Amino acid sequence: MGALDAVAGRVAGGATVAFRPSGSSMVPLIRSRQQVVVAPVAPSKLEVGDIVLARVAGTVYLHLVSSVDPARKRVRISNNRGRVNGWTSHDRVFGICVAVDGVTRPGVAGKTLAPDSSNSSDSS
Repeated sequence: MGALDAVAGRVAGGATVAFRPSGSSMVPLIRSRQQVVVAPVAPSKLEVGDIVLARVAGTVYLHLVSSVDPARKRVRISNNRGRVNGWTSHDRVFGICVAVDGVTRPGVAGKTLAPDSSNSSDSS
């Protein structure tokens, strides 16, 4: 189980979690080791361009929503470099990135579920 799997479990349980993911697939939106805050999300409210924590084909990613299919209750997940990870159902979307290094992400208002900031932590 990877680090993102543990974060996904906490977010799926209702926690808002701060952590520092590594990797370059989301540059310049998220650079390696920048602090991100992910909160539980209402998947039906997701839009193209939202950054979500989701499981696609067995792997958890912190990637972009690149397409939405409301009729089939699913979203397509891609990185910020053109790589499509695939489609995943709403029940596999755990959270939405609400902030990067303390800067609130645009378009997140009204998409989160009741936040539980008491469970927030930085798992660096």
